[in-house]
Amino acid sequence: MGNGLSEQTPILSGMSPFQALHIVILGLDCAGKTTVLYRLQFNEFVNTVPTKGFNTEKIKVPLGNSKSVTIHFWDVGGQEKLRPLWKSYTRCTDGIVFVVDSVDAERMEEAKTELYKITKISENQGVPVLVVANKQDLRNSLSLAEIEKLLALNELGSSTPWHLQPTCAIIGDGLREGIEKLHEMILKRRKMLRQQKKKR
Repeated sequence: MGNGLSEQTPILSGMSPFQALHIVILGLDCAGKTTVLYRLQFNEFVNTVPTKGFNTEKIKVPLGNSKSVTIHFWDVGGQEKLRPLWKSYTRCTDGIVFVVDSVDAERMEEAKTELYKITKISENQGVPVLVVANKQDLRNSLSLAEIEKLLALNELGSSTPWHLQPTCAIIGDGLREGIEKLHEMILKRRKMLRQQKKKR
């Protein structure tokens, strides 16, 4: 599910292998952001506590074609008092990972509000968004169609490419696939920006 992926892009075309991507992990508190970060880093479950500020890790993420990409992840706390700081972390970001708790239907409206706030900032126009539907392993989790509707993802607009990925961060299901989709969207955006510069 998502938009902005109609054209396939070779995974590493046009990118220096030494250049790390800058990706910010956002979402409401208790959605599983830090679990996502450390599952990607260590490929195992790490018991976490609520993030009071941010965690940052540079991780070499393997991609499906036996290549890998280095990503500098910033995992920012999701408590209400920290959310005004999110825009400082998204400045010049290559992509946003927005984690939602698939079980917490009551807070989907709040998650939608925060997602819209961060994607509508002028510096973030066009920045690809990977929406991680975490905790999909739980029996009472919302379906992807329900999450897409509750977050009104189709209303983000064509300028914001997005992909909705079902995951279980504790065991890692879906995370690599989601990062690959985000990587494809980032490369497609870079290619488009290069073409726009040439036209000027």
